[in-house]
Amino acid sequence: MDGTRKAFSNESADHEADLAVYYDRQAPFGNARALTPHRTACREWFIRLLKEEHRHSMFELGCGTGVEGLEFVRAGLHYTGVDLSEESIHVARAKGLDASVASGRSLPFADAAFPAVWTMSTLLHVPNAGIHDVVRELVRVSAAGAPIAVGLWSGDDEEVLNPEDQDEPRRFFSRRSDHTLRRIFGAYGTVEHFETWPEGTGVESGPGAGNWTQHYQFLVLRTPPRPTG
Repeated sequence: MDGTRKAFSNESADHEADLAVYYDRQAPFGNARALTPHRTACREWFIRLLKEEHRHSMFELGCGTGVEGLEFVRAGLHYTGVDLSEESIHVARAKGLDASVASGRSLPFADAAFPAVWTMSTLLHVPNAGIHDVVRELVRVSAAGAPIAVGLWSGDDEEVLNPEDQDEPRRFFSRRSDHTLRRIFGAYGTVEHFETWPEGTGVESGPGAGNWTQHYQFLVLRTPPRPTG
């Protein structure tokens, strides 16, 4: 491992450790913010897409306490989730979900293990220096042709520790423009769906709402068929 990659690995590990501490503290309080109607509509649309394509199981990166995982299970899907926060995983498991502690940089699953992937507001915490490592892992564990749904808070391509977090350690945020986001994911397949909508300081206020230009970004990446032979 060269010096640059080792430095990134150490930086990412530090960010992940801080995130685990932050969300361990939040886990006992459950879901602090209700999802906006638009976010809920995207999940329902994705469920319909999976059923239309006869995809019966899925994976979620950044499952938290299992708020959306429960909805996928109620829709009849076999669900697997991972999160950095051990306390969040305890809560998710108490709800009966198949969930475990893992990092998106190294997922504990075989290649092509899942016919669909869902990750909302999680890749926000991955620095640009390492985003491709995580996206490659998502693609690796996805079956050929699988839809990978991603939701993120937008920004002006700025990476900071969240100024709104009042307790240390603060969360790391990488807020990406629409152009940057499409370029990153477009390197791994076809971005077949991309939409944005404003989300301010209402029911689900975004991180740093008063400090950055923001909207919510939702895309679906379709992975290409894998070569045979």
